[in-house]
Amino acid sequence: MKISPRLAVFTVLGTLLYLGLAIIGRGGFAAFFAHPALWVLVLATLAMTGATFFSEGNLSSGEREDTGNRWVLPAFAVIGLLQAFVPAYSDRLHLWTFNKGDVRWVGVVLFVAGGVLRLWPVFVLGKRFSGLVAIQPGHQLVTTGLYATLRNPSYLGLLINSIGWALAFRSSLGLLLTALMLVPLVARIHAEEALLRQTFGKRYNAYCAHTWRLIPWIY
Repeated sequence: MKISPRLAVFTVLGTLLYLGLAIIGRGGFAAFFAHPALWVLVLATLAMTGATFFSEGNLSSGEREDTGNRWVLPAFAVIGLLQAFVPAYSDRLHLWTFNKGDVRWVGVVLFVAGGVLRLWPVFVLGKRFSGLVAIQPGHQLVTTGLYATLRNPSYLGLLINSIGWALAFRSSLGLLLTALMLVPLVARIHAEEALLRQTFGKRYNAYCAHTWRLIPWIY
């Protein structure tokens, strides 16, 4: 296990809380696991949580941190808890839900695809990947692979993953929560880019000139 024990415990407890809120929102274990798509959703969530144990992601403030951006962490936490419960609850009540049954499986596919895209950069960056906006010791600018096109592939993965979760519960309310997530997410992206620009200067500006910030051909 590469991840720190403290972060591992936090990750496990966070995952259990997230799934627990979804199960409660859906009306209990029997109601939740009545849908095969939701079985796959849970298994995928547990698999992705397990994968993080082999990463070197951390919460280190490194050599230099933008502490003014820490407000996004509680914002993400609140939206995340709502995202765990509200889509499942709206699914249970058939409140603002999509009627097509196959939308659940579309959601599961997006959830898995987004999760992979979310985690991939964690392994690529290793110890340079922090939950804080910070420059780590020996920090280097990565401009190959996924980063040759996108500056923030992990955040795009987070959005796709969140959309998938909402659709797995047929929830348009979940999609609205995903849209709300853009507020702290964009703020964090700008903070990270400002810190990288201070660190790498013209080299980072040149990199930005031929890459997309979040969504190819759009933003």
